[in-house]
Amino acid sequence: MNPSKVKKQVLSFIIITLASAVYALGFVWCFEPNGIAFGGITGLAQIINYLIPVAPVGVTVIVLNIPLFLLGWRLLGGKLLLGSLYAMFISSIFIDIFTPLWDWQPMEPWLACIFGGLTLGGSLGFVFQQGSTTGGTDLAARLLKLKLAWLPMGKLLMAVDLVVIVLVALTFRTLSTLLYGLVALYISSLAMDGILYGLDQAKVAYIISDKNDDIANMLVKELDRGVTILQGQGAYTGAEKKVLMCAFKQREIASIKATVKEIDPGAFLIVCPAHEVLGEGFRAYKKDDL
Repeated sequence: MNPSKVKKQVLSFIIITLASAVYALGFVWCFEPNGIAFGGITGLAQIINYLIPVAPVGVTVIVLNIPLFLLGWRLLGGKLLLGSLYAMFISSIFIDIFTPLWDWQPMEPWLACIFGGLTLGGSLGFVFQQGSTTGGTDLAARLLKLKLAWLPMGKLLMAVDLVVIVLVALTFRTLSTLLYGLVALYISSLAMDGILYGLDQAKVAYIISDKNDDIANMLVKELDRGVTILQGQGAYTGAEKKVLMCAFKQREIASIKATVKEIDPGAFLIVCPAHEVLGEGFRAYKKDDL
């Protein structure tokens, strides 16, 4: 095997290991002591552990994951399944290691929701980035992504986990468990989408000016940004207008606006958020992209 591929694979498993440890820490630190409803197979394992205390959460997660992994093998292939098996196994092991390691005391529920949601959502985002899942509903959401490619992973996982959270709340018989679980789930989905998509934040600017040529030259030569010229027409006057379209990174927004207004203070400038920008100077497209 190519040494660079081996190095990349080893780095991927290191990231999965660290992310799985954070995932497990978030669970035993924020969710378990506070009785906050937790989605996914881990949430189902919580229910079983509550009803049958001799069944460890980590081991139960592994057992419940077997049917989903068999389905994942068929639809997603061996590469994703291998990474997912490892992530599921190591995160489950970390849960069973961390649980007796410290006397995890309940904290302020809102803090548990916020930090629990951030740690779990962020760690899952890094696992998904490596083309893996932690099994359970994470794998179910990844399977749904095959059919619902237009939905962000965080939203898909939130929808799948919602059912489990309701079951957990019914088991513990407290409305607060359900409500806190919903808050944590929402924060988790935001954190996950932030890791998967937010690090690639981009903007698109539309510029209408009488000095479009000067602005375009400055953007291309001074700021090294690509510019596309669109043909427009004023609806009221009927006059032909050129519209400049320029995609750029979030950090470049100040210099873009300053450049445009320096050349033409009266320029009409529209800056829009771009969910994703693929191509030269931005992120490359991958076949199995999330």
